[in-house]
Amino acid sequence: MPSPMRKHPLILTNLNSLLVDLPAPLNISTMWNFGSMMALCLVIQIMTGLFLAMHYSPSAMTAFSSVAHISLDVNAGWMIRLIHTNTVTFFFLFIYAHIGRAIYYKSFALHNTWNSGISLLILLMGAAFMGYVLPWGQMSLWALTVITNLLSAIPYLGPSIVQWFWGGFTVDSPTLNRLFVLHFMIPLILAVIFLLHLIFLHETGSTNPLGLNSNTQKIPFHPYHVWKDGVGWLLLLVLMLALCMTYPYSLGDPENFIPANPMVTPIHIKPEWYFLWAYAILRSIPNKLGGVLAMAASLLILFLFPLSIMSRPSLNLIGPLYKTMFWALPPIMLMLTWIGGSPVEPPYIMAGQISASMYFCTMLSLIILARTRP
Repeated sequence: MPSPMRKHPLILTNLNSLLVDLPAPLNISTMWNFGSMMALCLVIQIMTGLFLAMHYSPSAMTAFSSVAHISLDVNAGWMIRLIHTNTVTFFFLFIYAHIGRAIYYKSFALHNTWNSGISLLILLMGAAFMGYVLPWGQMSLWALTVITNLLSAIPYLGPSIVQWFWGGFTVDSPTLNRLFVLHFMIPLILAVIFLLHLIFLHETGSTNPLGLNSNTQKIPFHPYHVWKDGVGWLLLLVLMLALCMTYPYSLGDPENFIPANPMVTPIHIKPEWYFLWAYAILRSIPNKLGGVLAMAASLLILFLFPLSIMSRPSLNLIGPLYKTMFWALPPIMLMLTWIGGSPVEPPYIMAGQISASMYFCTMLSLIILARTRP
């Protein structure tokens, strides 16, 4: 085996150098396993989605009944659909944890790797929202109506864009057909960007808890880290099957078991749990355009992190104030998630505005502190 300390050429076809004897830091922990677990989630989603697409009918008249047909009549269709539905939960858990770990250890110093990863997050959110619409239940219809109506906040062009996106004057079969095509195509784009993300990572090498740059502290990726990733994959499969077999619909909304009816509005319209934090930021501003810009800014602000640091960090650059501000972020995100699932009434309105302000203040503080020596 060639020495893992030598530099490897970035050749896409050389699988051995990319995944076998790639020099990997000796001291990376299980917090670096989330990337490989997301790769498994993406493979599962593409495979199960392919089988579901064979039986799905993207029409407002037949979409709901085709989903019921998949669950009741197709051999193992219920299992394939449950796996496809619940795997996205783990996907978002892993990508949020992955980004959190990268912020804590300042992995955004790897600019190309970070920017491609945030692009993956935005595309994943788009694909997940479109997938939520496809069952064409009550919450699917009205969530789509609310979110697409946000485009009307764009000055001058907004109403025309909404009408073009709908394919008519209301949400109907043309809209559902377009979302089905996009939902099918975006995972393929995700796979390409994921590969680019991996190439960028292998070009620079992974970060590690100590921020060491020395090649003397690296070992071959295989078999040491392959085994660690294998354990993570096994744990993911066990948890996913346990969720599908015991509480398969616990993370869904009961309204989505009712066929879509444009004449009846649900009492409380809300997206899936992994969008609630962004939905809370959207609702925190009474002005429609302001809310849309705030929600977009809550994601785009992540692209500012690489601008705060120009070289790979070491542990002595992660000061106590930076750590304190980082650990303030998870409670804020949990608060926003809770508020996003609550009714639009006092005291949730004020709590959402305070939490949204705290989110932006914390993120900007982390960006500034990332450049500051303790």
